[in-house]
Amino acid sequence: MKISPNWLREFVDFKVNDHQLADDLTLAGIAVESIEQVDGQTLLAMEIGTNRPDAMCHFGVAREISAIYDLPLKPIQPQLPQARPADKPFPIEIQDASGCGRYTARVLRAVKIAPSPAKIIERLRIDGHGGVSNAVDASNYTLMEMGHPTHAFDLDKLAGGRIIVRRARPGEALKTLDGVERKLEPEDLIIADAVKPVGLAGIMGGLDSAISSATTNILIESAWFDPASVRKTARRLGMHTDASHIFERGADWGAAGLACNRVAELVLSGAGGELEGELVDAIARRIPRHALLLRSGEVLRILGQEIADQEIARILSRLGFVVSSRDSKELKALIAKAAEVPQEFRETILANVDKKAWIVDPPTWRLDIEREIDLIEEIARIYGYNKFANTLPAFGKGVIELPHASREAKVRSTLLALGYNEAISPTFISPVDAAAFSSLVPVPLANPLSDEQSIMRTSLVSGMLGMLAWNLNRGTFDVRLFEMGNIFSACAQEKTHEQRMVCLGAIGNAVENGAHGVGRPLSFFDLKGDVSTLLCNFELSGFDLQPGAAEYYHPGRSARVIANGGVVAQFGQIHPDMASARKIKQDLYLAEIYLDRLFQLPLRVARYTPLSRYPAIDRDFSFLFNDSVTFAQARSAVQGLGISELRSFKPAEIFRGGSVPQGKYSVLLRAQFQSDERTLRDDEVANWSARIVQALENIGGTLRS
Repeated sequence: MKISPNWLREFVDFKVNDHQLADDLTLAGIAVESIEQVDGQTLLAMEIGTNRPDAMCHFGVAREISAIYDLPLKPIQPQLPQARPADKPFPIEIQDASGCGRYTARVLRAVKIAPSPAKIIERLRIDGHGGVSNAVDASNYTLMEMGHPTHAFDLDKLAGGRIIVRRARPGEALKTLDGVERKLEPEDLIIADAVKPVGLAGIMGGLDSAISSATTNILIESAWFDPASVRKTARRLGMHTDASHIFERGADWGAAGLACNRVAELVLSGAGGELEGELVDAIARRIPRHALLLRSGEVLRILGQEIADQEIARILSRLGFVVSSRDSKELKALIAKAAEVPQEFRETILANVDKKAWIVDPPTWRLDIEREIDLIEEIARIYGYNKFANTLPAFGKGVIELPHASREAKVRSTLLALGYNEAISPTFISPVDAAAFSSLVPVPLANPLSDEQSIMRTSLVSGMLGMLAWNLNRGTFDVRLFEMGNIFSACAQEKTHEQRMVCLGAIGNAVENGAHGVGRPLSFFDLKGDVSTLLCNFELSGFDLQPGAAEYYHPGRSARVIANGGVVAQFGQIHPDMASARKIKQDLYLAEIYLDRLFQLPLRVARYTPLSRYPAIDRDFSFLFNDSVTFAQARSAVQGLGISELRSFKPAEIFRGGSVPQGKYSVLLRAQFQSDERTLRDDEVANWSARIVQALENIGGTLRS
């Protein structure tokens, strides 16, 4: 959003230069990102938080300046001529009070549509508007000035001479001002005449009732629409307008009539014509704003510094709050006569009647102020955070380490040592990704920002794929990332279960081409080594690799890790179809490790064992196995013999083809025997070797001569 300091000076007579103004606004929480020079004038590029729609205009920023510098704020007071009498007020019917709380309108007759005056055009260009006509530009100018959306209809194009605010009917459609025909749904809030829709409430007007060069009579509307209703329709239709930007965040219910009169003033000054009748103000419901109790002791406790009573009252008053100081008797009297006071507020007052306090009424434009702490924040930011002493908070307890802090630190340090970089992805994912990467029951968001981020993540895979794709799309083809975080699933009684995970993602080369040899791409076995290295940090009694990873893994290049009777990890190459759907052409490897299961085990403690003084003896066994027999089965069979002198058992060579029959493979297995107490005898080694041969034959192996 762009703001002109010269325009601000029309509301507040401040003397500081533009750079000092930018610094002071930023310190007060109204962030100025940059100062620009456009067509010879200074503009401030602002970043206003979504909870402050009241500051998304020149008058709203001027109100902040008034509070910062303690200067008077010149109000917006439209000067309208005497209206000619109307036969009857223009009929407005609000059929949906939940979607539209207030709708105001004014009728202007005999206007002459033409280009706007140069001053209006110049100011519209601040926000990138080029100017349409004096009637349309008046609405855009008012939005930039006071932050409340308005709209002008061609009165003669409104069938039946009436406005109805209602939900759309099945089959209705509306061609909006951008020329696109929108198919409406029953949950869409619309503005209609007696026959048809003429506008999307809070988003955009209709083309058929738009102002044109032939327009002579216009109807100016200014309303308050429910934020959730506007947001839902705008998201469904993929629309984002200046009006919806404000209404989605909570417009000022009390500004509707003022904005309507301001537009009328601008149109009359630029297009001539005359007013007909008074302002029509249809109120379907009011937005409740109850008073707040602000305690002097609480201000001191939170801010840690005394602020004068006069300063507190000044700051809040300049911001538009109504501040009333009350003593004990007045507080009790207030409770006695105010039956509409909320019970929670009543109890708070009664509990503090003997303490110094203020009753503060928030203005209609500050929907973000709901609690006492919100008022204290307003005081602190306008008073100036830089005026508070730099002191550390009082703390009487020692630092308590989280239960799994040491385990998480070990996992993180191991992965960093293996060449992975830690990354963070959004906690929200789409329903499609939730179904694709997990069988958990998802937790939907009540108020999602978009359909692509409407589910609490049930897996870290979605975010990891997005981060890897982001790197690939920007020319980075050798990437190793890991993310440690929680996944979420719904459980009984509307509760949410959280599960700690770590996800590894890798693309690129395991070994780069260089002077010492030819490089090679990353493979399943490289990822297997990384996972094994990580798991070996914990006191696992042993773990096995088994097929049966999730469907989004390559069926022949993936595995599950089984340890202590459960699955602690799954890893492998992502399924080619899944990679293709995300436009990833490279081989991509992922690993998912269930930290909540792994953290039930203690970290492995390094132990020193001296080398044996006695020689080791190796024995090789050449066996023929069916392809269905894995080395894990062979190792398990041999370890089950309980030979304490067996120090290692591993495959040395694997061969397929040639004289080896189809569906079988030949493997050379190497066993090493050693004792810490004596030299082994040949007959002992021969006996152990025979037992190993027998164990391998029992699982279907054939000893080759």
